[in-house]
Amino acid sequence: MPTVSLHFDSSLVARLAAAGPDETVHITLSVDVAPDNAHDGGFSGEGRAVAPQGPLAELLLKGLLKAGDTLSFQQPRAGREAVATVAADGRLIVEGKAVPFTSPSKAASAVTGTASNGWALWRTAAGQTLDALRTQLQQL
Repeated sequence: MPTVSLHFDSSLVARLAAAGPDETVHITLSVDVAPDNAHDGGFSGEGRAVAPQGPLAELLLKGLLKAGDTLSFQQPRAGREAVATVAADGRLIVEGKAVPFTSPSKAASAVTGTASNGWALWRTAAGQTLDALRTQLQQL
């Protein structure tokens, strides 16, 4: 029978420990199949890095966003606010939503209930919009 081994970064363990009783913590797992010589000790156990895809891929590849970064948006007049985490594969995991989103606009629309420009709504912890990061990327 195959063995499953999970290795967690200490920051994830700290995040889980700090989560409140009503808080949902999303964890994305990527599966890496060990080569045939794994049983001979030829496999280090280290998984391959997940290649980001989708609209946020270039921002991740250039280091303007990092997996685990928290994004937020607020629409005070509409009484809406949301928090999302950037996944290593380029998707956004929005708190309170069951599935990750492949684009910032799809993630924002899921929160607002209407078509939304996620590039203008989502902000980094430093207050930059994703659109500002995209502009910064074009200047690199």
